[in-house]
Amino acid sequence: MAGSTARSGDWTGHDTRLLTVAVIAIALIVVLIVWAKLHPFLSLVLGSALVGIASGAGLSNVVTNFESGVGSTLQEVGLLIALGAMLGKLLADSGGANRVIDTVIGRARPGVVPWAMALVAVIIGLPMFFEIGLVLLLPVIVLVTQRSGHRLMRIAIPGLAGLSALHGLIPPHPGPLLAISAVHADLGVTLALGILVALPTVAIGGPLFSLLAARWVPVGAPQRAGGIELSGGDGNTADRDAAAGIEAEGRRRTPSFAVTVGTILFPVVLMLGKALVDIIVTDTKNPPEVRVVFDFIGEPLVALTLAVLVALGTFGYAVGFTGSQLSKKIGDSVGPVAAVILIVGAGGGFKQSLIGAGVGDSVAKWANGAHISVLVLGYLIAVALRLATGSATVATVTAAGIVAPLAGDLSTTHAALLALAIGTGSLFLSHVNDAGFWLVKELFGLTVGQTFKTWSAMETLVSLVGFGFVSLLWALL
Repeated sequence: MAGSTARSGDWTGHDTRLLTVAVIAIALIVVLIVWAKLHPFLSLVLGSALVGIASGAGLSNVVTNFESGVGSTLQEVGLLIALGAMLGKLLADSGGANRVIDTVIGRARPGVVPWAMALVAVIIGLPMFFEIGLVLLLPVIVLVTQRSGHRLMRIAIPGLAGLSALHGLIPPHPGPLLAISAVHADLGVTLALGILVALPTVAIGGPLFSLLAARWVPVGAPQRAGGIELSGGDGNTADRDAAAGIEAEGRRRTPSFAVTVGTILFPVVLMLGKALVDIIVTDTKNPPEVRVVFDFIGEPLVALTLAVLVALGTFGYAVGFTGSQLSKKIGDSVGPVAAVILIVGAGGGFKQSLIGAGVGDSVAKWANGAHISVLVLGYLIAVALRLATGSATVATVTAAGIVAPLAGDLSTTHAALLALAIGTGSLFLSHVNDAGFWLVKELFGLTVGQTFKTWSAMETLVSLVGFGFVSLLWALL
């Protein structure tokens, strides 16, 4: 199997020391985040320092490795996260997200409402972070439950599955971007394969699993959602805007469904177009003009920048916002993701500290001797870190950093699948150390046990099913 082996060589005491140091450093990060409640950014900084000092890499290299890791990671990922947040903010405040919800849910027959909810979550989840998408969908889930006669979990689980799967598998979400950067995968190829994996994963973990979840936890809709009284309400846009904290002042109209979906998919089409042209046009020494153009506009930074510029028109001026209002919205969108960008940068620093110390090469030796596929190794490390820290981002960046040296000989397709495997591992079994667990519990009025039976079980299923599809593609491609 491709990628199942990496570097050969005799195991030495130094390798044992490096792996011991890595385990201790990861344990330190877990302790600091979970028990000491220290911010993940500072925890990753301290873990990186421990790796550099205890591994014998040399004091002069401790700061150098960390800084180079932060710089290279944010160079590729930081700007994309910020641009994705801008696009998501404009989508929400313009009413475009509500337009998608009303169009898809409003036309769905009662029997297909769970599938329609999954589709809405997939569309909205492309540019939006999980937490923002959940708060936006929450009143809709409650109102659809009240009107359709379905139990709450029959409607909620499909929406949660759509948001979660895209958060773990599809750029410009931080996790996939981190994994792509670490293993040097092609973003367009990863995006295409990620969509291919995400769609059946959402179907199984969402509408299909909701049949069981609704039986295990047969509860109805809560009377309040996001602080808004919804029982008996009409579920209008104003109620949803208030529940989601959307700033709609100055908006005179909402974009059409076609314009909304077109704007959301615009950067995806550009990045997929680049990947497709690169496959068709193989001449890299004297590439034709069409490949030069698509290579430029399909670059993630260019594609997302163009998407934000288009959104300023379709989600901004066209709906009635003024230039000053749009400028404020762009500024406001970056604030909430500042902490994410810091964590991402520190995670890159930790990754480079591990690589600079030689931990990656030692892991490669161990995996080669144990005959463990790099795909399985990346997934299991991400799972372990997810269970320990509760953070999908920390799990992704650390797992990707550890297995990155094993990815050097992988094909473009297998490198992309490795990034996706790490992403699926980072979704495994959300429990009490994950903020998302408590967010779902409180918003839907569940007990801890009910949250485990629904949300935690769904996350585990999404992780396992997603990895199953990734493994299938790994064997076939």
